[in-house]
Amino acid sequence: MKTDDLIQKLEARGVKPTAIRLLILKAMLDSDHAVSLPELEGTLETVDKSSIFRTVMLFLSHHLIHGIADGSGMLKYAVCSDDCHCEANELHTHFYCEHCHKTFCLTGLPAPLVKLPEGFSVSSVNYVVRGICPECRGIDN
Repeated sequence: MKTDDLIQKLEARGVKPTAIRLLILKAMLDSDHAVSLPELEGTLETVDKSSIFRTVMLFLSHHLIHGIADGSGMLKYAVCSDDCHCEANELHTHFYCEHCHKTFCLTGLPAPLVKLPEGFSVSSVNYVVRGICPECRGIDN
């Protein structure tokens, strides 16, 4: 993704573009799966851990990324689509590979919403399917 596109993506969510923010957003977009903080720290060795953490928290608060609790004990993060506002009816299914430990956003599969009793209100849904991804199974897509 070009720098101008990254800047536009940040500005569309009300995030001021800085060199570090652009670097972190690019690293997240370049990944084929949701990334954890340690993965980002390993990818961006020249950026201090506290800057990465603060940037990820900023991105979360502006709905530029979403967090995924995939059951691995480590929160993973993925960049939201441009038209996503992280509302319950927009949430999608995630897949956690038990072999490579990567978490994938399956944006074409909406997370099922459960009809709650009267008085309850949904603010988020965490729907994770676990298994083996095509790469680990040796299947070409």
